[in-house]
Amino acid sequence: MLQKIFKISVVLFALIQVNVVQARSLPDFTELVNKNSSAVVNISTSLKKSESGELPPGYNIPDIPKDSPFHDFFKKYFDAIPKGDGPAQERSSLGSGFIISKDGYVITNNHVVNNAEKIIVRLNDRREFTAELIGTDKRSDIAVLKIKATNLPTLKLGDSSNLKVGEWVLAIGSPFGFDYSVTAGIISAIGRSLPNENYVPFIQTDAAINPGNSGGPLFNLDGEVIGVNSQIYSRTGGFMGLSFAVPVDVVKNVYTQLRENGHVARGWLGVLIQDVTRELAESFDMKHPHGALIAKILDGGPAEKAGMKVGDIVVKFNGKKVIFSSDLPPLVGSTPVNSLVPVEIIRRSKYKTIHVKISELPTDEAVISKKGNKKAGSDTNSLNVIAKDLTKEQKKELEIESHGVLVKEVHAGPAQKAGIRQGDVILLINNMKIKSVSHFNEFVKNLPKGRSIPVLIQRQGSPIFLALKIDE
Repeated sequence: MLQKIFKISVVLFALIQVNVVQARSLPDFTELVNKNSSAVVNISTSLKKSESGELPPGYNIPDIPKDSPFHDFFKKYFDAIPKGDGPAQERSSLGSGFIISKDGYVITNNHVVNNAEKIIVRLNDRREFTAELIGTDKRSDIAVLKIKATNLPTLKLGDSSNLKVGEWVLAIGSPFGFDYSVTAGIISAIGRSLPNENYVPFIQTDAAINPGNSGGPLFNLDGEVIGVNSQIYSRTGGFMGLSFAVPVDVVKNVYTQLRENGHVARGWLGVLIQDVTRELAESFDMKHPHGALIAKILDGGPAEKAGMKVGDIVVKFNGKKVIFSSDLPPLVGSTPVNSLVPVEIIRRSKYKTIHVKISELPTDEAVISKKGNKKAGSDTNSLNVIAKDLTKEQKKELEIESHGVLVKEVHAGPAQKAGIRQGDVILLINNMKIKSVSHFNEFVKNLPKGRSIPVLIQRQGSPIFLALKIDE
């Protein structure tokens, strides 16, 4: 009995010791906070808005018929709105930032100072300065301010190229106006591409970030800034464990360009891309899915000038691997304009390197919008698709150069399984241009069976590759 009790005691002691060791291994952030909090600033902005009773731009008082049961309700509501010019109301917003130079340059988020009439920067010693806006960059959500002061405390910028998932990080900011709040967590993921911005490979972290933290620094354990807190994913407006920061390597580039030029120039390849799925990889005879599949070459862009083609798969850009399609835009965007860079592609199952001279990303990238219509002459085929030739007017409207057929009907069969729909324009099948309905019907007779082949379609203005497989 005593022996059994002794064994249990030994096990419990060992567990306690493990917990003690684990507790001691957790980082102590106190020194990091003491050294760096003085360079973190609170940013408040104000913007005057007239209370004239006018609705926001694009909204009008609804025209409700007098005999409608809702007429009296809407009339009373809109009659209650004050008419004429009312007093100006000052709106304010809060955010964070940090000092990057002793002479007063400050980094924050673009959305913190966007449309601000007045920007106030408050230091942790309670001094306040009216800031000058040096420049903003909407794509990276970075803004640079300048305050008139000297010998200011500054933060050291680190390196975000070698970050690892699981690293400890710490954020300092003003969530909900609570100045100099400190939160800690780990890096949850790197290279995140968000729906509203694909030129920034965001750092995802579970450090608590809330409204007001925007523009504040994200530190590593060495006290270096490795990111600028920018966005949160939330269904409630508060923290839910998904926070995103702009990597410091992007911030350095944007900061330098804004200080020197007042705007940011990004590299541009001139292509529309999509991910390579497992089915598409099979259709292109690839061992496994990777790379960025080019679905469209934009007219006059660097890719067209270099000889790149629709259906090429970019697997390396300037020596760096492209695993997902989302990897390519940040690589291109960070490339200096007018640089000549090697781009490794897969074309017809063969590797090839093309040298491309990168241009500057247009401020308003061309959006290709197209709609499908009809023309006489249709026929059925082994794909169970009824297609029609496009008229010259339709080709012009859809911005289709010289080839393609319009899908009028899709019935049960290989095309339907591949995802082809009515209204799609079939441009390429197995890398062959489809010139007309008769060519289309003749061409599909000889398609290989039992394996996937790529089909390029145009749907609602966007080119998309699909994997088509005809059963044996």
